[in-house]
Amino acid sequence: MKDNNHPQAVLVVDDDRNVLEVLDARLSSCGLTVHKADGGRKALQILKTRRIDLVVSDVKMPEMDGMALLSEIIQTQPGLPVIFLTAYANVPDAVKAVKSGAVDYVEKPFDGKALTEKIQLILQDFEGAAPAQAIDPLPDTDTDDHVKSPAMKNLHGLVKKVARSSVNVLILGESGVGKERVANQIHQLGPRRKNPFVVVDCGATPAGLLESELFGHVKGSFTHAVSDKQGLIETADSGTLFLDEVGNISHEMQIRLLRFIEDRTIRRIGGLKGTPVDCRIIAATNADLDEAIKTGRFREDLFFRLRVVTLTIPPLRERKADIPLLVDHFTHQYCSQHGVELVSIAEETMPWLCDYSWPGNVRELKNAIEGGIVMCRDNVLRPDDFHPVGITETCQDRMGDEDCLSLEESEKNTIVRALEQTGGVQKEAAKVLGISRRAIHYKIKKYGIDAGSIKARH
Repeated sequence: MKDNNHPQAVLVVDDDRNVLEVLDARLSSCGLTVHKADGGRKALQILKTRRIDLVVSDVKMPEMDGMALLSEIIQTQPGLPVIFLTAYANVPDAVKAVKSGAVDYVEKPFDGKALTEKIQLILQDFEGAAPAQAIDPLPDTDTDDHVKSPAMKNLHGLVKKVARSSVNVLILGESGVGKERVANQIHQLGPRRKNPFVVVDCGATPAGLLESELFGHVKGSFTHAVSDKQGLIETADSGTLFLDEVGNISHEMQIRLLRFIEDRTIRRIGGLKGTPVDCRIIAATNADLDEAIKTGRFREDLFFRLRVVTLTIPPLRERKADIPLLVDHFTHQYCSQHGVELVSIAEETMPWLCDYSWPGNVRELKNAIEGGIVMCRDNVLRPDDFHPVGITETCQDRMGDEDCLSLEESEKNTIVRALEQTGGVQKEAAKVLGISRRAIHYKIKKYGIDAGSIKARH
């Protein structure tokens, strides 16, 4: 527990005495107590005898390097924030350190003012915060309780380590694997968790609107700009900015985003004044950025800025050991949310679910479970509940010249025809289709069918 009657203490570790003196002068002028060590072993001695709130350490040092020091700190004082100083050539080592549990790294030669501000921010974030291991995980995320595969257990281990830092993270994976959930978990497990988590869907936002959405604008800067608007980057100040499908942004937006990452200052469209913003950036994409860089569609310098740490989420077909746990989780979740009796899983259902390739990944599995619960009979989830035989077979029988339509479009048309045949009476239409009333209610709602307006077909 921190003693508010004493200034916070920083331990500076570097085998270069000039660096020690510069940091001592800079940090002391900010009211911080500074302890100095010219190597890892001396640093450990100070940690045993002094109360330290943050460690700033060089990566490359004789006898005991920064990584070895970090390992000792994690074992003896878990939760103590560590920042690394590193030469450009040693950036890969610093990134490795962040994956191992360091909070952040700063390249040498460093800007003294910027480093001081970063240290003060981290001290503020960590003051009174519980160690990352003690923070409750998100209740609706693929946490360790919902994964069994080695790949996902390794991923969640990295998430917990990276969460403690403020470095930029790039999350890669196919659509539906849960990239936003992982980003949210990183935020919730980190020191910024009490501050905003702002999501920007770069893939769904039109290019012409994305700049205004991200950076904001001032009144009169363009047509329809009737008032000042704060951008999402500014909204994420002190928190986390999640850029989903970042591979889809235009070349011009890539330049603006790169400039923000480098300067940490934004300027609204039509504005003259820059506004400093401190936010962590987590980006995600299902695109092949390496190929996009080769073809000139994505800037390499922006790519390197975003991918300080890269996390890759494997597709569900490569981690089928997780499917039973996810099925159980989604089943309990849906029944609880909708206040319905918990359904049971038939013996033949789970092997059937595990054999399917799930091209839509976890999102598809979740939707399938919810739809299956609606369709199931006798409160038991069976394989044919995921493929409503009555509707599917009728659709296939009646498609004829509609064979160019998707199965969903054909299914909708079949339901409409059944309602027309029964004068809009849903109970009778369900009998015609050989499905339950609950199933037809679900399908009518899914396809937005106005059953009340359907009249009998003559």
